[in-house]
Amino acid sequence: MLPPHARLTQSSGFRAVYGRGRSYATDLIVLYVLPRPGGDRVRFGFSAGKKLGGAVVRNRAKRLMREGARALLPRISGSYDFVVIARKPVTDAAYADVVKDLRKLLERAGVFTGAGEN
Repeated sequence: MLPPHARLTQSSGFRAVYGRGRSYATDLIVLYVLPRPGGDRVRFGFSAGKKLGGAVVRNRAKRLMREGARALLPRISGSYDFVVIARKPVTDAAYADVVKDLRKLLERAGVFTGAGEN
C-alpha cells in the first residue's frame, strides 16, 4: 500500500497534473507527470474509467497500478506528481506486465533512477 504522503487524492491535484503535466503512454497505461518545486516528494493518483468495466474490474486495475507504483517509488528521483490512467487491456494484464509498463514510462519521463535493481 502506498503511504499517505505519496497519494494524490484531491481533484484539484488531478486537474493540475492533467492540465500542465506531460503524458506518456503504453498499451496498458497512461502516465501524466508534473514536476513539483522543491523537496523530494512524489505523489501518485490513479484513475480507471467506466469503459473498463464494473467497479470490481476498475478497482482491480487501480490496485495493480498502485502496487506497481509502490514497488518503484524508492527509485524515483526528484519531486513529482503522477497520475496513472488504466487502459482497457490492463483488465487482462498480470501484475508483472503493469510494473514493466510503469517502469518503462517512468524511464521515458526521465524520473527513474534505476538504483537498487531487482
